[in-house]
Amino acid sequence: MNRFVIAATASLLLAGCASAPKQADDLHRRLLTLDTHLDTPMHFGRAGWSFGDRHDYATDLIQVDLARMDAGDLDGGFFVIYTAPGPLDAAGYAKALAFARERADLIHATVAKFPGRIALATRADDAARLDAAGRRFAYLSMENSYPLGEDLGLLREFYQRGVRMAGPVHTKSNQFADSSTDKPQWHGLSPLGREWVAQMNRLGMVIDASHASDEAFDQMLALSRTPLILSHSGSRTIWDHPRNLDDARLRKLAAAGGVVSVTTVYLTTMNLSPEREALFDKLEHIGAATPAEQAKLTADTRALDKTRPLWDQDFEGFMKSLLHLIEVVGVDHVAFGGDWDGGGGLRDMEDIGALPKVTARLRAAGYSEADLEKLWSGNVLRLLRAAEAARQ
Repeated sequence: MNRFVIAATASLLLAGCASAPKQADDLHRRLLTLDTHLDTPMHFGRAGWSFGDRHDYATDLIQVDLARMDAGDLDGGFFVIYTAPGPLDAAGYAKALAFARERADLIHATVAKFPGRIALATRADDAARLDAAGRRFAYLSMENSYPLGEDLGLLREFYQRGVRMAGPVHTKSNQFADSSTDKPQWHGLSPLGREWVAQMNRLGMVIDASHASDEAFDQMLALSRTPLILSHSGSRTIWDHPRNLDDARLRKLAAAGGVVSVTTVYLTTMNLSPEREALFDKLEHIGAATPAEQAKLTADTRALDKTRPLWDQDFEGFMKSLLHLIEVVGVDHVAFGGDWDGGGGLRDMEDIGALPKVTARLRAAGYSEADLEKLWSGNVLRLLRAAEAARQ
């Protein structure tokens, strides 16, 4: 082979290698992409800070902003109204309800600041409509129904505020259900929790079983007239932790039409030291911090990340979890819920800028564009449509 043929062949090979990442990026941008669990609203009230700007992972704790949604092509997702567990009494319920209402208002106000870039979504068809108009979309979800107290009529209020997905419980068992990470009080759902399931179905809201105990999951699966979602969970085969589900239950979820959204958390041991807990407590109140206090919190967190990362795991570990879930339940029952801004993120997958890498890896593994469309949004939108159809 003469040197001219060798040079031409080398050029073609290099061109092919260069075009592969571009093809993957182009594919990712064609897909309608969403994430089912974004804890980003805790940052929306920060002084001197804007959701519309691009923030750097090294110098700011946030993992999702509008500029990085553009760069990583995350078209939208479920922005979370999260309320921490508290006392199961009238005073605790009242305080939690006031907080949840304030957080919902903050999400609305933040989205309204960028009318040309993002809009609230309340129906399954809104995602494609807003994407076609060149805007990102924001669904609302409620993590922990504790703020409802014992008044299920409040679910209707949050539906009217735009909430379309909710989970009954968080890290502590409450008036509705046992938590996967707490001692059982009800052996699943309480009597009020069973009524909560019925009301969720009546309103047309998707039931989120992440954080619920195994028994509570089993009972919600049996009682709900519409499929469940696990908005940010994984398989115990990958990491044996109560926040993940065993593969037998995941198969039952899929058999009932449900979806598990693969997360970046609970893929390995959580290094929750006293120092980390103190930083998390400050993060929960970052909206009240001055810019200088925010900068110090970021610096302290990143310093700890270097010596004792919260999750000693990387992108390859995430892909192992994702591919296992697809193998167990199939492409029709998997989605994405990274738990961004809620403890998620791994080495080489620190923020949503890494999402195109996921698409590229799945395409290389042989999954079709139709498969990827289901995984990135189609499966979740199917659940939303099922809930809408069941609304009474």
